[in-house]
Amino acid sequence: MQAAGLAALDLTMVFGGDRKIIHPALIWDEQDVILVDTGTPGQLEAIRNEMEKLGVPFRKLTKIIVTHQDLDHIGSLPELLGAADHKIEVLAHEMTKPYLEGDKRLIRLPAAAPAPAAKVDTVLKDGEVLPYCGGITVISTPGHTPDHTSFYVHAYRTLLAGDAAIAVQGRLLGPAQQHTLDMDEAIRSLSKLLSYDIETVVCYHGGICRHEVKQRLAMLANT
Repeated sequence: MQAAGLAALDLTMVFGGDRKIIHPALIWDEQDVILVDTGTPGQLEAIRNEMEKLGVPFRKLTKIIVTHQDLDHIGSLPELLGAADHKIEVLAHEMTKPYLEGDKRLIRLPAAAPAPAAKVDTVLKDGEVLPYCGGITVISTPGHTPDHTSFYVHAYRTLLAGDAAIAVQGRLLGPAQQHTLDMDEAIRSLSKLLSYDIETVVCYHGGICRHEVKQRLAMLANT
């Protein structure tokens, strides 16, 4: 296994008849392998293949962090946990926990669709620094959903934005308005990110942004 790294995975999902690429993130070092979000239902093998390409075998996966409750972020969580022959710790914000554990219905779940469910082992709080892979700060960024959470990975000066922002051809944009429950709150959440030394942003929809990300975040937070 490679000693350490951070990568955006490329998974294909079908939404409204269109094929779209989504980007869970993988962070790893010699102690931990952490997957951030799990794609849509049925993507275990795609995730396993993406990990293998990076030289990080699935059997090394130790933790899964969830950014929020949407089905395209948690869909393969139960499948991943069931496929492992070892314990994988699930971490999620305190507001996400009841959605993951089935105590609350997913906000955007179609009426006839079953919700994937999994036990949350570790409940996260805003501002908490997780002692993994050089430190990962939990940043509550509501707006897209009330429970939305982003993560700042210190060792790589990288923000895992989830759906708090999107990217188009490497250009950082604000949250997608048509998929954001509270746009005003989502913009306020962007302003919280300005205090972090961010060089790279990984957007779940759009991938990696490295060009003028601090300037773009400042502009978006003030729109």
